[in-house]
Amino acid sequence: MKPDDLSKLRIERAPSAAPRVRRRWGRAALVGSVIAAAIAFGVTRYAAPVPVETVTVTLAYPSQNFTLLNATGYVVPQRKASLSSKATGRLEWLGVLEGSRIKAGEVIAKLESRDVQATLAQAEAQVNVAIANQQQGAAELRDAEANFRRSKELLGKKFISGAQHDADVARLGKARAAIASQKAGVASAEANRRAAEVGVEQTLIRAPFDAIVLTKNANVGDNITPFSSAAEAKGAVVTVADMETLEVEADVAESSIGKISVDQPCEVQLDALPDTRLAAVVSRIVPTVDRSKATVLVKVRFVERDPRVLPDMSAKVAFLSREVKEGERKPVIAVQPGAIVEREGRQTVFAIKDERASAIAVTTGGKIGDLIEIKGVKPGEKLILSPAAKVQDGTAVAPLKK
Repeated sequence: MKPDDLSKLRIERAPSAAPRVRRRWGRAALVGSVIAAAIAFGVTRYAAPVPVETVTVTLAYPSQNFTLLNATGYVVPQRKASLSSKATGRLEWLGVLEGSRIKAGEVIAKLESRDVQATLAQAEAQVNVAIANQQQGAAELRDAEANFRRSKELLGKKFISGAQHDADVARLGKARAAIASQKAGVASAEANRRAAEVGVEQTLIRAPFDAIVLTKNANVGDNITPFSSAAEAKGAVVTVADMETLEVEADVAESSIGKISVDQPCEVQLDALPDTRLAAVVSRIVPTVDRSKATVLVKVRFVERDPRVLPDMSAKVAFLSREVKEGERKPVIAVQPGAIVEREGRQTVFAIKDERASAIAVTTGGKIGDLIEIKGVKPGEKLILSPAAKVQDGTAVAPLKK
């Protein structure tokens, strides 16, 4: 073999082999890191939900800080009446419905009254007869007095006898007695007329004070018998109440009555109006203890009025140590302190959204009773109570049932 042929026996080495190996290892490392991240994400994403307790963000009133006692009761009108007629008869006209406003003295219903109207007409006629008789007697008296004066003059001149003069004197006396009797007859007839007018008035039902009709208990055509219990008969026609005298009757435990005094400031919250608190004061304390419940009845008078307040509404009364200032009238957002934790140097709460924890940075204010004022969340939101360290933003959670 020739020397030149030996060059064909050399092994050729590609200069790019090492970089290709390095690139292959780099791609493998990248794929590995992606797979590791995906596994870590999957573990976090699909791990079993963490059981948590929850609390609700609520609205709290600053007056809770100086509330001495809470009690429950009902709204009642101080002036309330069941209206009926004093007479017995058939209801002929009814001019009100539930909710109608009536004025004091206004006629709201009438009973059939033809019989008493006839009696009244008869009494008025008797008054007219008595007055006519009195007028006739007055004319007779004037004639007797004139005749007496003439008789007296004639007797002085000896023109008539003494017997004639005595007859004229007697006639004058009879005329005077007759006029006195006739005046008494007029008075008697007028008294009978007033009695007949009372009978007619008793068939009318009038409002005793300015009020609102609460219930209508009878209809036109019903028999009204207020002083008996006849079958199919009605007693009261309507029930009315003066809405300006509404107050709250609250039962206070006997052991707590020492915390309450007359004219003490209060706040009233109605179940029907949960977002409204009305200023009130203690009106009076009934000096009787209910043995069965060991409670004392306290009556609370409204200082602020709301037309939506109705009798028999349920109410909660907060008895305060002082009056509520103007800046303390509005509620603030509050939550239990245990829902607030510090994460990464910030005050944080965890709301529950789509069954996952959602971290929310918040700021806090002063305490309101057992709660604390908070900003950054809305009333009604569900927050995690005392979140554990493993609860992070995005952690799957399962609220415990209460």
